[in-house]
Amino acid sequence: MKTHLLTIQSRGTLALPADLRRRLHLDGPDAQVRLIEHEDGHIELIPVVAVPADQAWFWTDRWQAMEREADADVAAGRTTVVDGLGGLTELCAADDAAR
Repeated sequence: MKTHLLTIQSRGTLALPADLRRRLHLDGPDAQVRLIEHEDGHIELIPVVAVPADQAWFWTDRWQAMEREADADVAAGRTTVVDGLGGLTELCAADDAAR
């Protein structure tokens, strides 16, 4: 367990250390912290991010560009529909044979 001493600034704001913000993915524009006030006077801060850290890859610029490319292919009809795993296997085999 790590302990950090934070100073409450004049307007009631707290500044979290930069390394803590990075580790908890709180350095993004949509990051929030949930404050829970317990009856015994303790407060608990819980990091909340708009996108869970394990799904952040989907929202990278690179991945979103690939999503737009795939959407354009679907819209232009550049797709192939197969019937189940057998159809996919046949398609792949035909593609291999064509090479």
